[in-house]
Amino acid sequence: MMENRAIYGPEYEELRRNARRFFETELLPNIDQWEEDGIVPKDMWLKAGAMGILCPTVPEEYGGAGGDFLHLSVIDEELGYTGQASFTIQTHTDIVAAYVEALGTEEQKRRWLPRMVTGELIGAVAMTEPQAGSDLKAITTTARRDGDHYILKGQKTYITNGINADLVIVVAKTAPELGRKGVSLIVVEAPVEGFARGKRLKKMGMKASDTAELFFDDVRVPVTNLLGEENAGFRQVMHEIPKERLSIATIAMAAAQKAFDMTVAYVKDRQVFGKPLIEFQNTQFKLAELKTHLAVGWAHLDHCIAKHLKGKLTSDEAAVAKLFNTELQCRVVDECLQLHGGWGYMAETPIARMYTDARVRRIAGGSSEIMKMLIARTL
Repeated sequence: MMENRAIYGPEYEELRRNARRFFETELLPNIDQWEEDGIVPKDMWLKAGAMGILCPTVPEEYGGAGGDFLHLSVIDEELGYTGQASFTIQTHTDIVAAYVEALGTEEQKRRWLPRMVTGELIGAVAMTEPQAGSDLKAITTTARRDGDHYILKGQKTYITNGINADLVIVVAKTAPELGRKGVSLIVVEAPVEGFARGKRLKKMGMKASDTAELFFDDVRVPVTNLLGEENAGFRQVMHEIPKERLSIATIAMAAAQKAFDMTVAYVKDRQVFGKPLIEFQNTQFKLAELKTHLAVGWAHLDHCIAKHLKGKLTSDEAAVAKLFNTELQCRVVDECLQLHGGWGYMAETPIARMYTDARVRRIAGGSSEIMKMLIARTL
C-alpha cells in the first residue's frame, strides 16, 4: 500500500527506491550491533547525508535538495518500513532542521543547515525535563540575559540523539514570570563549557537510538543563537508540532505495514497440523481485519499530507493522525507477533524488536492522552 499512491509522482518513487536500497544496505546489516552498542555511529550519519537521506527539504542555497514535504514523507515511510526505526534521523531532519528552516536568520541557516544536510552536525531538541513533558509552562530551565549572551541553567531528560548531538535546540524560560509566554528556543553548539551529557539511558525499545540526560550549568550562549523571537518559543513550537506529529504518524503507518507484510509471508510458510497457518480461518480473519485498518490508515494519512501541503492541516487533524496511526501500529504489531507464536517472542526476531520499538510512538511527540485532549477541545 506504500507505493504508487496518488499523492506521489514518479520522482518520489525514485527517491523511495534509493532510500529503501540505502536502508537495506547500510542499516539492516548493522542494526543488531548498534542495538547492542546503544548508538548509531556518526559515520552512518555521514553516509546518510552523502545519499541525500538527511534534510531533503533544505533549499539548495544551504546545501540541500530543495524538496517538499513529500520528499520528507517518502524517507520517513522507508525508514519505518525497515521495521528498525531507531536510526533517529527524524528528530534531526523533521524537527531540528525544520525549526532552523522556519525560524533561523540568514546567518544561522548558512552556519548550520549545510552541515546538517551532510550529517556533520547532528541535531537534537531538549524540551522534556524530569518534572515537565508536554506542559511547556512547567519547565524550569532558564536562560538569563547577560550582555551579548544568555546564561543557560537547567536539566533535560529523554533527549533523542542526546549523545551524538552537536546542535541542541534548548527550550528555556527567558522570562519565567510570564509562564509559557516567557519561553524561548536557544541553540547550544557542543562542545561548550558548562554543557554535559549524562549517561546513555537504557530503554525497552529503540535501543540503537541514543537517549540521554543533558545538563546546562551556567552555559554561556551568544544571543545570536536565539532561534526565532525571544519569549515566543511556545507559539513557535505549537506552530511546528502538527508537522512533527504527522511525521510520527507516517513512520508508525509504515512500520505497521511492514509488520503486516512480514506476517503474511510467515503464515504462508509456517506449517501447523500439516497445513500452512494461512489456511486457518482465524488467521485469515485476523489478517483481513488488519488489512482493512491499514487501508483506512493510509487513506487518512494521505488526506492529511495533502492538507499539509496546502497549508491547511490543523493541530487537531494532526493529533487525529498521530493518535490513530500510533495506536494502530501497536495493535498491528501485537496481532502479528501473536501469529508468529513462540518464535515471535524471541528477542532476535524482527517482529519482537518491532513490538518493543512501537510502544514509544504512543508517547513521543505528545502521548495518546494529550492527543485526545487536543481533539476533545474541538467538540
